[in-house]
Amino acid sequence: MNAKAYPSKITPERLLAQEYRKFEGDLLAKNGGHVPVLVNGNTLRDEKGKIIGHMAFLADMTDQKKALALAGEVQKGLLPHSQPQIAGLDVAGKNISCEEIGGDYFDFLSRQDYPKADFSVVVGDVTGHGVDAALLMATARAFLRMCAAQSGPLSQIITEMNRHLAQDILDTSSFMTLFYLAFDRKTASARWVRAGHDPALLYDPSRDKFEELKGCGMALGVDEKFTYEENLKTNLAQGQIISIGTDGIWEAHNKDGQMFGKQRFRSIIRKNATADANGILNAVYDALGQFTLGLKAEDDITLVVIKILNAV
Repeated sequence: MNAKAYPSKITPERLLAQEYRKFEGDLLAKNGGHVPVLVNGNTLRDEKGKIIGHMAFLADMTDQKKALALAGEVQKGLLPHSQPQIAGLDVAGKNISCEEIGGDYFDFLSRQDYPKADFSVVVGDVTGHGVDAALLMATARAFLRMCAAQSGPLSQIITEMNRHLAQDILDTSSFMTLFYLAFDRKTASARWVRAGHDPALLYDPSRDKFEELKGCGMALGVDEKFTYEENLKTNLAQGQIISIGTDGIWEAHNKDGQMFGKQRFRSIIRKNATADANGILNAVYDALGQFTLGLKAEDDITLVVIKILNAV
């Protein structure tokens, strides 16, 4: 039987040394197929505490795995299917879930979706993984698009979205961080609301300078009465690069326990600043793969890169 233990870094020896253990595995059927199972095991001891054996209970997870795979396909259908074609901007986005379904998401909104901006980008990160996180992500996406269609200020959109979410997840430990960025070509500017999310990063190759797009705002779903604030960045210029990611990038670990980190992330953007948005995005994901050397990701990984082609 092939086993995937919890946590994923644990060895078979350490697993058996535990009094109680829980892990997923695959059983080889007589027909050569594989049956996914959930194993709950414990150690048996005599009255003197001596180990006399082990006991395990197996549960067939075939139907559950099929359901999760279907849910994963549905969730992927909510993400953008192609890179948007926006005058003056080069945009690329990508999401990789650490499980069949995850809690990260990103979205692109055109002027038709939000009439007060030429183009908008949203990146969100729901606590946890699995079905609960995926459902909250889908709900948040629906609330945001509904509020954006009403064409209010960004601060009002996120404030209303938070009110809806907070009412839905009241008395739970769930919440969601989010970064909403909107571009205006006429004023060569960008407005954003930050709801507990890591700041977006703006890199200006002409000055070799990074700037964090910060702003006050707690995570969504924590306080339904919280009012969010809008922030503004003017004088956007050709060649500047804005990246919005989730912490699954910089908090990724390698087999030695080292963290990928934001400095490594910045270095990749600087090194690939002459590439297009998709090239920069792929460079980050390639570097992550080389850094972790196939180690299973512990969190979802989402990144959106926007490169300014000319004065927005």
